Amino acid sequence: MFSPLTYLARHSFLRRGLYGLLATLMSVSIGLATPAASQASIFDLIFQGIRYVQLGNLSDQDEVNLGTQIDRQLKAQGVRVYNRNSGINAYINDIGQRLAATSDRPNLPYTFQVVDDDSVNAFATAGGFVYIQTGLIKAAANESELAGVMAHEIGHITGRHAINQMRQDALTSGITGALEVRQDDLVNLGVQLALQLPNSREAEYDADRRGFQNLGRAGYDTNGFITFMQKLEGGATAEFLSTHPNPGNRVSNLQAMNSAGTYTNTGPRAGTDASAYRNRISGL
Repeated sequence: MFSPLTYLARHSFLRRGLYGLLATLMSVSIGLATPAASQASIFDLIFQGIRYVQLGNLSDQDEVNLGTQIDRQLKAQGVRVYNRNSGINAYINDIGQRLAATSDRPNLPYTFQVVDDDSVNAFATAGGFVYIQTGLIKAAANESELAGVMAHEIGHITGRHAINQMRQDALTSGITGALEVRQDDLVNLGVQLALQLPNSREAEYDADRRGFQNLGRAGYDTNGFITFMQKLEGGATAEFLSTHPNPGNRVSNLQAMNSAGTYTNTGPRAGTDASAYRNRISGL
């Protein structure tokens, strides 16, 4: 039997349910249209699938985090930190920190490590990590020559060359723009760049310029950078030029900067005492 009371009650319930459903849908729509504030760093977001362009916007801390992961992987793949004489490590760190303080990015927490390898080489990666091989330390005639190479490596960091190259290589290899972009992909690219892939000509010129200026600001004899590069050009066993390609006129470019007299006309410069240097590295 039809009951007006039953009809009204039933439809009142349906109306309330419909209004509730509409309210829920509206709240979801508003939630989707209004992005919530994210507490994740850019570094975290990269590994959630943010596109490669975000690599160009890494904060210093994000870059240090990436460099720390690359450093860990380098050691897992056989890069051996020299540990037979703590005085050598302290000496290299002292030179590095002196240069870091006058670099274009002095606020990075730089890490300078001696690599137990007698080949003449040095390399750097993102986030302030610099590696100097024992063979290169022995090949330098004085502290200014060694400091010149270290300033060059710092120049790669201050110029964000590794980050820029990682972005380009990630795009070329197709690992960016996909939802499954992982930390391992970027770390592996960083390891390849540090150990195997040569820097571009533009990156080498820029690191030379930055390194030369930094060397002078730190009070070192800028001739040391030039004499060591001349030594590398004439050395058949130097691996430095395999990962730091020599376009043929790097020495002349350095000599031109030196001839400008910005640092040569400011009194005595540090790092020229060959005997003192040999004594400092005698434990190698």
